[in-house]
Amino acid sequence: MAAKEKSKNVEISVVVPVYNEEENAGPLIEEIGAAMKNHAFEMVFVDDCSTDTTLQKLQNLKKKYKSLRVLHHNQNAGQSRGVRSGVMAARGTYIATLDGDGQNDPADIPALFAQITRENATDNLALVGGRRAKRKDTWAKRFGSRFGNGVRKWLLKDEADDTGCGLKVFKREAFLRLPYFDHIHRYIPALMLREGYAIEFADVGHRNRQFGVSKYTNFGRLMVSIADLRGVMWLRKRARNPGKVDEV
Repeated sequence: MAAKEKSKNVEISVVVPVYNEEENAGPLIEEIGAAMKNHAFEMVFVDDCSTDTTLQKLQNLKKKYKSLRVLHHNQNAGQSRGVRSGVMAARGTYIATLDGDGQNDPADIPALFAQITRENATDNLALVGGRRAKRKDTWAKRFGSRFGNGVRKWLLKDEADDTGCGLKVFKREAFLRLPYFDHIHRYIPALMLREGYAIEFADVGHRNRQFGVSKYTNFGRLMVSIADLRGVMWLRKRARNPGKVDEV
């Protein structure tokens, strides 16, 4: 099913960073198009200098999916930079992010979008994060994630049970106010709270990876998370929020 034509007034941009996902890109684009057909949306896929045919496949798919935009990193820069590149280029007021491996279900995006845009939402609600209810990963990966999430939540008080879930919907303007660093995608809830925004969470689905291999290991995550946690803790301590700012 081809996605609807791009609207000049895009309400939500679906940003997907991909690296060597040649077999997952096409099915994921089709699913996003089907899930978002009732919204003014665009898809922004960011190829992080893939070494397979991911970029070529994305370029070919643009002919079929008019809502698809493709960005390309000339050097591999990681998932967080892929998200940021996509958000900076996005036209939507709201952003939905998905992992490029197909494990996040695009059918969950409309519910998260409805939650963040509902009439009775608090004025400063800037993020609704997905929480994987039934993870389809190995025991070791689930254990490592659960342990890491518990430590991070205890230290940062970020209210998040599952920051590793790539499915999130947030306000573009709020995200661009956050300090950028590599692996920021795992600390978005904590940094949103630091800026004075409200955040919420919702259960979402999770699926088995059908093609390709994971780009992360428990050991690799541990090595970077130690430094990242210290950095985010420092950022929280150095924050001074002025509250509402009035022009007088």
